[in-house]
Formats: sequence, structure tokens, C-alpha cells
Amino acid sequence: MCLFIVRISCAQQNELKILPGAENTQDYLSLLQGKSVGVVGNQSSLVGNQHLIDFLVAKNIKIQRIFSPEHGFRGVADAGEKIKNSKDVKTGISIVSLYGKHFKPSEEEVKDIDIMLFDIQDVGVRFYTYISTLHYVMEICAEQNIPLIILDRPNPNAHYVDGPVLEKKYASFVGMHPVPVVYGLTIGEYAKMINGESWLKGNLKCDLTVIPCKNWHRNQIYDLPVKPSPNLPNALSIALYPSLCFFEGTSVSAGRGTDYPFQCFGHPKMRQKGFSYTPRSIPGASKYPKFKGKVCYGYDLSNYNLEEFRKRKSLDLSFLIKAYQQLHASTKFFNTFFRNLAGTNQLRLQIEKGMSEEEIRATWQEDLKAFKNIRKKYLIYPDWE
Repeated sequence: MCLFIVRISCAQQNELKILPGAENTQDYLSLLQGKSVGVVGNQSSLVGNQHLIDFLVAKNIKIQRIFSPEHGFRGVADAGEKIKNSKDVKTGISIVSLYGKHFKPSEEEVKDIDIMLFDIQDVGVRFYTYISTLHYVMEICAEQNIPLIILDRPNPNAHYVDGPVLEKKYASFVGMHPVPVVYGLTIGEYAKMINGESWLKGNLKCDLTVIPCKNWHRNQIYDLPVKPSPNLPNALSIALYPSLCFFEGTSVSAGRGTDYPFQCFGHPKMRQKGFSYTPRSIPGASKYPKFKGKVCYGYDLSNYNLEEFRKRKSLDLSFLIKAYQQLHASTKFFNTFFRNLAGTNQLRLQIEKGMSEEEIRATWQEDLKAFKNIRKKYLIYPDWE
């Protein structure tokens, strides 16, 4: 398989410009007119340079309530930070947090909603929690007979599928479904799979409409116009995230509390002495980073060749293996969160046994093949050439 790197600029002809679902307004505005609308969104919910909420209000669409995922409606809350209900400062519309006291909208919170609109930029990684928010929104919509419209967006990691498939007993909010770490679907395609594979409680089906992107296919690289969350500030961090987020389940820092999160990794006891950093509190990104105020030695990946890494089309386990080899004798390397991130306990055991990256990857292949066969049923956009 060959990965074609295609960059679309605003100067090119309009028919070649990648248009996320939100910008295809002719496909969904008429569905919202005269309705009481709930919107699930955050800072990535844009129509061009305008926030979706501001755009809809200007079009006289009645927004009854906003629902916000992890990191909040404006995307400035730390990972894992409890978020309270509030009001949007600009419009005064009530905001219900879906990350904190509860992950799923209540019947009370949707009783006056005729139709739900979902528009969040995903990055195509199982432990990125926006797809878990999607699941619970679909579930309440199915239970209360509320139609759901998803404004689809390109997945910047859509060009490959890789990693262990989650085992049911390790399901959590950082992984609810039997999919690999990188699943190669847009959030609209993923919603179709949730419906089609009967993953909602009681085998419910959501009344789902996906407004697709235009002029995009899986081999195109889509540089996000806004960072999808505070600690994924650029294209390199998004590309490295599926490989480096495993460190969240270990004693190793993945660069939170620095200017290059998910573009480095280290530990105060790491023997690699050519590079160091000191995590600090960064409100809105990492208030309490691992090893705050302590010098961490490790590896700087901020100059990684992004295009070459994308051509790899797989996770890079060498980072995890290298760190384990250096630290396991002097630290408790793995914590219990690791198996939730991996979706299996096998990856930890394989690394502890000293298996190579190639040997570990070989154990995934049967499950990946089965998943890819399931995945085919839900594709909206051209698959890899």
C-alpha cells in the first residue's frame, strides 16, 4: 500500500478544498429549522472561521442546550479535569458537561430537545475520549427517540489501522468498544459502526444522519485548523499520540507540562542524558503534570520527520520498549491504567517478557484482520489504494 501525501490549500480551486460536514450547510440547516436543537461540540466545532454555535444563532436556529466533552466547550480544561455545568459567555446558552459528574446526558437534559447535532474533531485513537462521549450521546438519543446528526470531519490518523483490539473486560471511558488503538474511521463512520454492531445498551439503534466531508479521502493529510485538545497542539503530536499515550499508564512522562506534549518522553531516572526537560504547571493544558518541577531525562521527538512517520502506518512500540528497558529495574514501570489504554493485559506481559516489536505486532494480526472486515461495512470515504 502506498500513502499519498496530499495537501490542500485555500488557494486551490474550491472543488478541491476539503470541506468538513459543518461547512456543507445546505445539507443540514433545513433539518434544524423550527426545531429545538441540542449541540454536542467544543472549540473544534467550526464553520470556516466561525464557531458553529455563533453560525447557527445567526441563522435563527434555536439552540436549546450545549453539551461539552472532556476539556470543556472552549477546549481549555486539563485531561481528566472535572468540568461543571455552565453558560456560554457569548450567547448565554446553558452548557451541560459530559465529563465530570456524568458522561451521558440525562432524560431531563434532553426532554426539550427535538434534534441533536454532534460536531467534534476526533483524531482516530481509541483512548481519545470523544468517541466515548459519542457513544453516550447516541444512547440517550436512541432511548428518547431523538434524531442525531453528525457533522463529520476528516480523521488525521485515518491512513492506517493498528494496535491490540480491546478486550471487553478492560472496557472503560478510555476504550468502550472492541476496536484497535488506531481504527481508521472518521467519527461519522465510527457512529455507523456503533449502530451497526449493536454496541448501544439493549441493542438500541440511534436515528443517525451523517453529513459527510467533501473532497477528502483516507490518504489525504488534513492539517487541523484548531488543536483538538490542549495537549495535541500540532500535527506531529497528533501523529505520535497513539504511540506515546501508552506512557500515561506508566511511570514515564509524555511531555505534559512542556511546550511539546506528546513530542518527547522522559523520567528523572532515565539514563538518556542528551536531552532533558522540567514539567511545569500550564493552566488549561497541564495543571498537575507528572514530575512537576523535576528534571526529566529522555528523548526529544519534536524534530521527528512527520511525513516519514506517517508513511510507517503503524504504532511505534520502540519508545515504550526502550523506556521499559531503562527503567523497570529502578521504578514500578506499569500502573493499572496501562491495561485500560492497551485494552488488554497482554501488551504489558509481552514487554516484560522482552518480546520484540515485530513479535508483539504479530500477535495482533488475526484480530486486526477481523476488525478490518467489520470496518469495511461502515466506510463513507474511499479506502486506501
